[in-house]
Amino acid sequence: MSVIRPARCLFSKPSTIPKPTNLSSPRDFHTSTTRPSRRRITPNREQRQRLEAKLDSYLTERAKNFRPYTAAEKEALKHIYTPDQIAAIEAGEATIDPKDLAAQAKPRSDPWRLQYLDDLSKLDPVIDRMPYEDAADVPLQLKTEGEIMEAFIRKDPAITKKYGSLPPSERAAALKEDPTYLAFAADLSNRLSDAYLAMVKSASSTSAAGSSRLEKAVKGKKSAGEDVDENMLRLMQQTGYSEEEIKRFRVKNLVRHRVVNQTRMGKIQSQYYLTIAGNGNGLLGIGEGKSAEDEDARRQAMMNAVRNMQPIPRYEKRTIFGEVRGKVGAVELLLSSRPAGFGVRTQHLLFEMARACGITDLSGRVSRSRNPMNTVKAAFQALQSQKMPEDIARARGRKLVDVRNVYYNGRAG
Repeated sequence: MSVIRPARCLFSKPSTIPKPTNLSSPRDFHTSTTRPSRRRITPNREQRQRLEAKLDSYLTERAKNFRPYTAAEKEALKHIYTPDQIAAIEAGEATIDPKDLAAQAKPRSDPWRLQYLDDLSKLDPVIDRMPYEDAADVPLQLKTEGEIMEAFIRKDPAITKKYGSLPPSERAAALKEDPTYLAFAADLSNRLSDAYLAMVKSASSTSAAGSSRLEKAVKGKKSAGEDVDENMLRLMQQTGYSEEEIKRFRVKNLVRHRVVNQTRMGKIQSQYYLTIAGNGNGLLGIGEGKSAEDEDARRQAMMNAVRNMQPIPRYEKRTIFGEVRGKVGAVELLLSSRPAGFGVRTQHLLFEMARACGITDLSGRVSRSRNPMNTVKAAFQALQSQKMPEDIARARGRKLVDVRNVYYNGRAG
């Protein structure tokens, strides 16, 4: 092997051929610039101090909304909480900085936000509970002896301090010897008994008024010379609705076809109707009717739909809670809640059902079979199988506010 060539290469001049200084890489063909060439704009020290001062003044101004408890409010809390609970509340108020509340509490801007400011820490008697429409539905129950004792102990802080630390058995024995408690229990029992009797009387009078109202309507029709429909009269007696209310219901015939029953006497033809009925405010029912006469089948379906009306849960009286599924036969469907203003974007059968029960924002998809009868039944089953926030909270063993934080994207404002 010759050593001349390596020596010549070693002592020769460098090549004058220019070499590429910037080789292209696969990253250069991407639409975005390379990471080293990106320019980061960082504020200088003065700008940073100016922004921090502006943020601090903003938080200080917002922290004024979280004012401490006044003397009157603390006095009112003594009637609800024990002294230990009040001490814990005051310790929590002293520990939490109002600026932290101002920095963490952010108002929501999504379509599912509440239209009012509420931390959802307590149940609102109007919004969170269904009002009783009939006095007969009120659960009547007198207070037990233990509940009367608890009411007496919470009546006064001095009484709470005296009896609150005693075991239940010693507390009951000591209270039975206290003349103040005996007078309080007697007075409370008398007042509760009077209220109980008044509620029972109101419930009975309400049911009697309903029957008398029906009798007056029948007598008025007979005196006016009008014919009384026996089927309508029976429906009014079974449901409790008046004839005017039944006529105001939204009734729609969704399915109609001819059915044939093959017997030894030949083919017997009938008409089949599937009808829905709703009041447009949370009630929906479906009914089926079959008869040889078209009018009889239609009337049977309508009356069965009115009898089968059930309450449908509605979120904000416009949509459903979350997503629900229904399956009847080979029909499978999915109903989803939608924001305000979305509308009802479903097929015509689901559209009519949503309009009948008062749902204005809904989307649905029917997969597999699209049999009309099973589609209506599956949709009715799905609407009734909604999971309410109260049921989820009870199943998880948590407070209602925790579940609603999940429903409302973790923010309660």
